[in-house]
Amino acid sequence: MSLSRRSLLLTGGVVAAAGALPAGQALAQDVEAAAPVPTSRNPLTSRNPLVEKRADPFITPPTDGMYYMTGSVPEYDRIVVRGASTLDGLATARERTVWRRPASGTMGGYIWAPELHRIDGKWYIYFAAGDSDQPFRIRTYVLESPSADPREATWTLRGQMVTGWDSFTLDATTFVHRDKRYFLWAQSEPGIATNSNLYIAEMASPLALKSAPVRIAVPTLNWEVQGFKVNEGPAVLIRNGRVFVTFSASATDARYCMGLLTADENADLLDARSWTKSPQPVFTTNTATSQYGPGHNSFTRVGDVDVLVYHARDYRDITGDPLFDPNRHTRVQRLYWNADGTPSFGVPVGRGEVPVRLHPLDAPHAVIRHYEYRLRVDGDVRELADSQFRVVDGFLGAGTVALQSVNFPDRYARTDGGDLRIDPYEDTDAYGRAASFVLEEGRSGLSLRQGDLHVTHDTGRLVMARLGTSREARERATFRVG
Repeated sequence: MSLSRRSLLLTGGVVAAAGALPAGQALAQDVEAAAPVPTSRNPLTSRNPLVEKRADPFITPPTDGMYYMTGSVPEYDRIVVRGASTLDGLATARERTVWRRPASGTMGGYIWAPELHRIDGKWYIYFAAGDSDQPFRIRTYVLESPSADPREATWTLRGQMVTGWDSFTLDATTFVHRDKRYFLWAQSEPGIATNSNLYIAEMASPLALKSAPVRIAVPTLNWEVQGFKVNEGPAVLIRNGRVFVTFSASATDARYCMGLLTADENADLLDARSWTKSPQPVFTTNTATSQYGPGHNSFTRVGDVDVLVYHARDYRDITGDPLFDPNRHTRVQRLYWNADGTPSFGVPVGRGEVPVRLHPLDAPHAVIRHYEYRLRVDGDVRELADSQFRVVDGFLGAGTVALQSVNFPDRYARTDGGDLRIDPYEDTDAYGRAASFVLEEGRSGLSLRQGDLHVTHDTGRLVMARLGTSREARERATFRVG
């Protein structure tokens, strides 16, 4: 096979399978010659987790051709930054310590959840710190650097971010909307019996607030109060006429999860009535993928693709306090969007390469998905994980691939007569033949072949059929990776 799985995933995977075509003519190339079709790209990373033992991960948007990453280290004693020109490169990039806590006194306790922001030509790190004699006396502080590269040792402590109360404060972020810069954070407000709520204020500068805090979220729903009553870790994404704020809730074990706040982009963001909380969490523990306690996310971007950054564990059971279990690993996966403009998070995917979605070339807004274990083609699939697959090595050796379901990782796409379905893996020759496909490189999409039959879609059904001679027939058997 001329195309590796790594190049498929990192370069946007435009692949076609050779079928009953004259002189070895590539299916997708033939389709493109008749009607050029731009390909989707999936240029994220070849691995998950991206970085191990880094909780509360924050990856900047690309800045002067670089991604920079910071996060909580298991020792909670310092702030680290790494940088690379690609997301994949962050995995092996040299990490540099840019600040250490003092040996005693203020900020000599736990150091949590740093965020790195470029504002008016300078870098700022907002972080939470406790005191040496009271490590849980957490407040928010800010560092400033004039350097173009935040990995340089040019950081100056600019002091504490003063909010409405001198109380437990953490997980600050900042964003600009309609030419105003906002500060968004979690805090324990005196008189409210919660561990932390979410607040927003306009900023006078990167170091100070301009307006009084406005409370926009309090943990009241069942999924927000498991173990602790927590709303924390806000992250902002402005898309499709709305301002979306994700946040994390409950204890930091397997019950940790993510919720969503939404405001209209034209609304007054300093009016608590502008914000609506989704009634259900949007990202939760998934036992099938062995991902537990996903949360404390941020967002970055690769080209025109939004990327969800978060941490999760690979196991449920924890010995002792979850805060001191070091194995919250940094993960990334593509964030998709529903037809109504709302974000679609899916499930935290398991270890391995990033999954893909497959869109028919003649129906670019539809996607291959499984429903009741049968494969079909549908539009506006809100159950994102039903339409995500990993391209893995096939069961018939070199030159074959298999499609592994993301939310049922023990199941693979296999032929069932003329139809296709996802079935649990069986260590048999018959299963291997039914679940292995030939895949070859093309320019406008991918197709999959078994013998002289191609995977094609027919009025919603995904079937195995002999390839027709018309361009329309070829497009039904060609799928774009996205």
